[in-house]
Amino acid sequence: MSDLLLEVKNLKIGYPVWGGVLRHKVAEVRAVDGVSFCLPRGQTLGLVGESGCGKTTIAKAVVNILKATVPGVHQEGQILFHSEKGVVDLLSLSRSAMRPLRSEIQMIFQDPFSSLNPRMTVGHMIEGPLRIHTQMTKKERVQRVHWLLDRVGLQVDHAGRYPHEFSGGQRQRIGIARALAVSPKLIIADEPVSALDVSVQAQVINLLQDLQDELGLTYLFVAHDLSVVYHISDTIAVMYLGNLVEMGASEPVYRQPAHPYSRALVSAVPHPDPSKQRPDRQRLKGEIPTPLNKPSGCPFRTRCPIVQPQCADMLPPLEEKETGQLAACPYT
Repeated sequence: MSDLLLEVKNLKIGYPVWGGVLRHKVAEVRAVDGVSFCLPRGQTLGLVGESGCGKTTIAKAVVNILKATVPGVHQEGQILFHSEKGVVDLLSLSRSAMRPLRSEIQMIFQDPFSSLNPRMTVGHMIEGPLRIHTQMTKKERVQRVHWLLDRVGLQVDHAGRYPHEFSGGQRQRIGIARALAVSPKLIIADEPVSALDVSVQAQVINLLQDLQDELGLTYLFVAHDLSVVYHISDTIAVMYLGNLVEMGASEPVYRQPAHPYSRALVSAVPHPDPSKQRPDRQRLKGEIPTPLNKPSGCPFRTRCPIVQPQCADMLPPLEEKETGQLAACPYT
């Protein structure tokens, strides 16, 4: 069996813009513009970038829910998932054809306050995937729910409570337990700690790492905080305006970033000592261009501190640098 679990090849996703009296398509937002990466089994790939760069769009494309939630969405490329039954292109699957794979691919959502049904008990929510995807008896499902609650640091009697009775960190643990219910191979974590306090963030991140070591999970971890991504990821992919600008092992990308945008992200990471001088701090000027009308050539050139006239001519490819990572900048 291949060591690869997920392959994304030249993924392009465009959201339609509707207008006019008869509501027709007048434009398209290029949310993802030719992204490719591979994710080996048992590892974590961290997708990082500013809000609106296309991270969550990629996450939703992998679980194949864009067609059901965004009418008229345009998708190109391939998302190859190496399941136990063979390699399958997730983008080509219909809703019914995707259903058997739902037990192998699960998602942890960003907001723990809106991703849980307030009218359902915790036990009923976690048991839901088991009723759909397994042949377990009622007794076996209840035992599985109790085991999951204990594994994510909650008490067994919490199964009879409702989401409003829990804190944000506890709700996110419930979401993790629900995602683990059917023993998935791949978990898509869409900014799972962004809505939590810093101390709670560390608890959830440590929990995810412990579960990965114990259960052999594979994560696609989406976040905008580079320090969090560095802590949990084996590989980091930095996105800007729908494109990958840098990708490589977490250590060189975080310690020796090659792309000017990655350097700006690293320099923005807060330092624990407020009195320490930060001479390396890089402040980007200007606003992010709209995906409706992206700049020609390199999408980062309108804010880049080392921009050259040639940057407007063509989109720079990812090239290997001396430190080992790939970066889409020929001038670093």
